[in-house]
Amino acid sequence: MHMNYRLVPNTSRSLLPYLQQANIQYTILISDLQEAVENQTGLRSYRNRRSLSEHNYEVYHSLEEIQDWMYHLNKTHSDLVHMFSVGKSYEGRPLFVLKLGKRSRPYKKAVWIDCGIHAREWIGPAFCQWFVKEALQTYQTDPAMRKMLTQLYFYIMPVFNVDGYHFSWTNDRFWRKTRSKNTRFRCHGVDANRNWKVKWCDEGASFHPCDDTYCGPFPESEPEVKAVAHFLRKHRKQIKAYLSFHAYAQMLLYPYSYKYATIPNFSCVESAAYNAVNALQSAYGIRYRYGPASSTLYVSSGSSMDWAYKNGIPYAFAFELRDTGHFGFLLPETLIKPTCTETMLAVKNITLHLLKKCH
Repeated sequence: MHMNYRLVPNTSRSLLPYLQQANIQYTILISDLQEAVENQTGLRSYRNRRSLSEHNYEVYHSLEEIQDWMYHLNKTHSDLVHMFSVGKSYEGRPLFVLKLGKRSRPYKKAVWIDCGIHAREWIGPAFCQWFVKEALQTYQTDPAMRKMLTQLYFYIMPVFNVDGYHFSWTNDRFWRKTRSKNTRFRCHGVDANRNWKVKWCDEGASFHPCDDTYCGPFPESEPEVKAVAHFLRKHRKQIKAYLSFHAYAQMLLYPYSYKYATIPNFSCVESAAYNAVNALQSAYGIRYRYGPASSTLYVSSGSSMDWAYKNGIPYAFAFELRDTGHFGFLLPETLIKPTCTETMLAVKNITLHLLKKCH
């Protein structure tokens, strides 16, 4: 059998003889894990903080930097951007959302986009920032973008799990969950993508607070999930698409996630996914798999995508961005641009599909 290991030098020294002795073939994917982590979180604020108008979209940003950037856009692009908060996190941080679009008429359909439900998936928030940048920079020159922003609103939440994301910068780069405290166990956090009120805590979720897929003590126990669910419920008539960005697997998933069954509007959703994946591939040849989450990735209950669909949002998608495991969650900053460029094509494709009638 052939195995891939991410080895830190110290562990690799002790592990390699064992692997050789057991005659296990192996490939070292990342020879120094600590260095790879430090390259992304290290003291590089001098190259990020030159000025907000020069916000660097090709590096990862801390929560503070992302929120400063949001404030800046709210101030400098008030014709297209409106920033607001849907609530507060467990640790009391505001849950900021950008409403993006031309105030062309009183009522418009909308698209919801969230990134960073899982803290360690840093390419997610990087894409949310990239999407906003592209919208603002190409609105004047790209007819497709102009159409999107004139006919739709976009609600963009660059960091859903703010506490977890902050913790992944300060304490544990591989943290996934929220940071809520459990009274009976010492373990922190709930999987924010297993905490939604749709077949809650069934297959693919865990009742144990120390597990990475812990569903929480009850549905919407996490203030972040409760706040977003409340907002989506309130605007369910307006919001026609829900897009959530994760990593990693290179997949475009649609419902259901909690069961093997075909959604009622399968043909419309499936053709949107097919076209989006082809648009994405046209940039760099990266071929995404697409299909129902349960059969394409795995069965998981209590997900935001299933919840959005069950609550009347007809197009609900979860993207699993690059890569397929070589770098995993430590996707290098050099791959932010190509990843976001190709993903942008898929998102525009889905959005323009929305604006056409599908029967």
